Amino acid sequence: MKKEQRKPTIKSHVAYMRKAGIVLFLLVVSVALSAGAYYREEVPVGPYPLNYPANFGNRVNTPANEPVTRQAVYLGRMLFYETRLSANNKLSCGSCHEQARAFTDGKALSAGVDNVLSTRNSMSLVNLLWARKFFWDGRAASLEDQAIVPMTNPHEMGQSLTLSAQKLSKTKNYPGIFKIVYGDTAITSDRIVKVIAQFERTLISAHSRYDDYLRKAYQPTPLELQGMTLFNQVPQPEKGIRGANCTHCHGGAKNYMELFHNNGLDSIYKDAGIEELTGLAADRGRFKVPTLRNIALTAPYMHDGRFKTLEEVIDHYSEHIKQSASLSAFLQGESNITSGTSLKLLPQEKKSLIAFLNMLTDTAFVTDPRFSNPHLTVNRK
Repeated sequence: MKKEQRKPTIKSHVAYMRKAGIVLFLLVVSVALSAGAYYREEVPVGPYPLNYPANFGNRVNTPANEPVTRQAVYLGRMLFYETRLSANNKLSCGSCHEQARAFTDGKALSAGVDNVLSTRNSMSLVNLLWARKFFWDGRAASLEDQAIVPMTNPHEMGQSLTLSAQKLSKTKNYPGIFKIVYGDTAITSDRIVKVIAQFERTLISAHSRYDDYLRKAYQPTPLELQGMTLFNQVPQPEKGIRGANCTHCHGGAKNYMELFHNNGLDSIYKDAGIEELTGLAADRGRFKVPTLRNIALTAPYMHDGRFKTLEEVIDHYSEHIKQSASLSAFLQGESNITSGTSLKLLPQEKKSLIAFLNMLTDTAFVTDPRFSNPHLTVNRK
């Protein structure tokens, strides 16, 4: 005799659906992990709005034939954090340029794919839209040229752009995104550096307390005001005017002038700076003036990362300027005492300068999700 077939109950049907749901969930997770998944979201398209204060100026540096678009920035952000662009599949641009540190890495010198240390400190990537010279010695004239160097340097990311393009071409997601950006799925060296540069142009920092002060939306503390006054004044001991002499190099709304100076770190330089490019003795020890934006977050300081704190930096200018034939004219004879060779700031003045420099921290910039790593935190294969 056949056994009587039981009719499915509502309870048994619910149990079945739960089991099926669990199996489906595990299958999706398994596929996502094995594919090295990205957050799946619609790629934005159209012109990218480069919003910045009017006092930053409109002398921006963008290629005439490469307008900044949302889709290019989207792809550039993905590639900025893409470890496949390195020889060991472990390093990305973001490894040496961390958002929380205003796109520096907190190290004096950085280790590349072969664990060899870099020769210079990782510079902050901020407000690059206005820059025309890149690296400490200004050797690159565009963000595109700049992007090539760390990716292909054997002691940094250590991989040819040709191989990087081949690796990206074999992925599931990138060919389709390149098609959205360029109209076809071809992944080339040129396109890789162009979109990374597009993303880097969007790294605009303009929401610090100093910016709020300039917009008349923030009232500095007395200590901050004292520091701001010192920052903007040239010392004139004969008139009783004290100053920190900072604006020659760090003045203006962006706290940055595109200049190259010997700032008295050494009398004899192991690293010759831009003299390596020009061959001129007058350029010995001259390096690019870094931005002071988010300076409290970008330690250690100087081209070789020799100073660990802002206090050490201020002490250098106050007491330890080294004389040499190529010392910046802006530092020669500038002092708060007659016939002095360095600033000779008072302890309270140093404290006020630190307070002002902390006004330049833009917390919105270092937490902005538009600049964060878009990849899922999974083991990628």
